[in-house]
Amino acid sequence: SSVAAEEEEEDLIDVYFGCGCFWHVQHEFVQAERSLLSRPDASLTSRAGYAGGKAGSLNGKVCYHNAANVSDYGKLGHAEVVSLRIPPSKFEEFALEYCKLFDEKGFRPDQFGDRGGEYRNLVGVPGGSKSTYAELLIRASKRTGDKLDFAVGKGDDGDAAKVVFVMDTKEFPFFKAENYHQFHDGFNWGEDYSREYNALAGMFKKMGEDFGDCPNGMVGLGVGGL
Repeated sequence: SSVAAEEEEEDLIDVYFGCGCFWHVQHEFVQAERSLLSRPDASLTSRAGYAGGKAGSLNGKVCYHNAANVSDYGKLGHAEVVSLRIPPSKFEEFALEYCKLFDEKGFRPDQFGDRGGEYRNLVGVPGGSKSTYAELLIRASKRTGDKLDFAVGKGDDGDAAKVVFVMDTKEFPFFKAENYHQFHDGFNWGEDYSREYNALAGMFKKMGEDFGDCPNGMVGLGVGGL
C-alpha cells in the first residue's frame, strides 16, 4: 500500500502519549495504527509503559506497583504512557487522536478517578517542546477545540487538569510495562475489548518480545487492582 511505502521511505520516530490509565490509551492507538498506517497485528508498535520521571530506571527496570517495592514507577516519578513508532509525516494525525481522548472541557476519561503524577497528561517527542512535533501537537489541539494547555516537561511533573507536559524522549525515555498490562481491557464501562485484541499480548510474547522481569503487580493498587 502507499502507506507502507511511505513508512519505508521515512525514518520512523518513537513517541509516547499519556492520558490517565494506559489501558484505554493503548487500545485507541492500536486502532489508530490500523486505520492511519494499515498495520497488521504483527506490525503494531503501541505498547503500554512508563515515562517522565527524572530517576529513569532502578536496577535496570521500571515496574508497576508491587508488594516487593521493586523499581516502583510512581516512586521513580513516571507516568503511565503508550509508546509507538510512526512516520514523522503522520505525527499530527496521531496527535489528533490523542487530543480526542479528552472531553469538550479538556478532561481525560478518568480525570476524577485516577489522580496523581502517575496519571498526568504527557507527550514525548524527539526534541521535546522546542521541536516541530510540539508545534504540530499544539495545532492538533486547536483543531480539536483548543481545550488543552501545554507546558515544558521537566520530569516528575504533577498532575494538572487540562495541561499536557511535553517531554524530550532523549532526556525522558520510555520504559515498557509488564506483559500483563499490554492490550488489556479498559477500566470504564464499555471498555471490554475483543478477545482478539487481548490475545495480542500473548502473541508478541510468543514472538520473543522482551517484557522484562518485574514482579506481578500488587492487588488493590492502580485501576485494575492487578
